[in-house]
This record gives sequence, C-alpha cells and structure tokens, in this order.
Amino acid sequence: MEERRYRSASGGPIALRARQHSASCRELAVRCPRLQLRSLSAVTSAVWLAAYGLFVLSQESLLVIGSLGIQVTSSYASGKESTTFIEMSRVKDVVINEAIHMQKVIYYLCILLQDPGDPQGVSEVVPLFQSSKPRLDCLIEVYKSCQEILEQRKTTPPSNGIK
Repeated sequence: MEERRYRSASGGPIALRARQHSASCRELAVRCPRLQLRSLSAVTSAVWLAAYGLFVLSQESLLVIGSLGIQVTSSYASGKESTTFIEMSRVKDVVINEAIHMQKVIYYLCILLQDPGDPQGVSEVVPLFQSSKPRLDCLIEVYKSCQEILEQRKTTPPSNGIK
C-alpha cells in the first residue's frame, strides 16, 4: 500500500492511499485530519469541537473494480459510513472538472453516468471527494488510476458468462 501526502483546496494536509488488489481492481482513499483547530473561532471552539468531532469526515475512498463497478465510501469519526455503488455498465467516464468557488478555481473528480436513452449523452454527474477536496495534483493521480482500469474495460470484450 502506497501513501502520498497532498494538500486540500483549503490548504490543509490530506493523504492519498492507493492499494492495488489486482490489475483491474484498485482502491483509492483520501484521508483528512479529523479536526483543524484553526478553522474554529476562539469563542465557540468548545461547542464546535464537540459537534465537529461527531460529524467530521475522516476518510473518503473509491474502489474501482473493472468487471463490476465503482464503490464510493465515506467514513465519519462518529462511526457512520455511507457507501454508494455504481455499476460499470452505467459509467461513461471519470473526469476532472473545474468550478469557481468563492473567487477561486477549484478542481474536482466526478463520474459521468451514461444516459440509457442516448449512448452519447450523460444522465448524471457524481462528484467524488466532496469533503476532503483534494488539490489538482492528487486528483490527477486518482484520475490516471481510474482511467487505466476504464481503458482495460474498453479493450476487453464483455463476457456473457457462457464458457
């Protein structure tokens, strides 16, 4: 398992942990610190500390399995976990998009879902790593890893389960 250090869009430290399970299965997790004290005001820090400790996001991960799909998991310090699975047949592409937020250009990774009625169209955009907000250098690494697996899917003919 390889871990690299990056910064979030707000400048805070985050870590990208990549684990290759097989040639067509890769897990990418972005971890951010559970608490950034400088973001809390001195007057309300005790109240915010308690609330923030319960709901702060500690890890977001992406498990890409070329033959099945993409699993997006968000784990919270409170123990809550949220998981979404997207079948690979619904995935059109994974892209890095840009947006303007508070007079800054920020980049984010998203999954484009194929429109069932129009093979060339996109029905939905699913943003990833919304809480940790990694910077472009980290997003590029995750993007390249996802593209490697998506390319394998395009070059490998689909199996119908019959041998």
